[in-house]
Amino acid sequence: MKLIVAYIQPHKLNDVKEELYKSDIFKMSVTNSLGCGQQKGYHESYRGVDIEVNLLKKVRLEIAVNDEFVQPTIDAIIAGAQTGEIGDGKIFVMPLEDAIRIRSREKGEAAIG
Repeated sequence: MKLIVAYIQPHKLNDVKEELYKSDIFKMSVTNSLGCGQQKGYHESYRGVDIEVNLLKKVRLEIAVNDEFVQPTIDAIIAGAQTGEIGDGKIFVMPLEDAIRIRSREKGEAAIG
């Protein structure tokens, strides 16, 4: 079991969800977040004052998958989020020690589905 965490551009969320659905991956958590990487932010002027905006809006996806779904999940996220420009995002894959479905108390791979 793995936990896949991806940071993507907010406007690419629907494209990523569509690609995930095509790969039979339906369960995910989505959170709005702020962050910066190579983009480093930008400058804007507000009421004549120069402001540096270095925390940009991102969307964080968290998807717990069984081992056979790891690569299809990664491929779907890349297919939906990739524009070829700086700021497309990052994907992190981490081992998931255990998962428990509260309703039925199922554990492990059965809890993920």
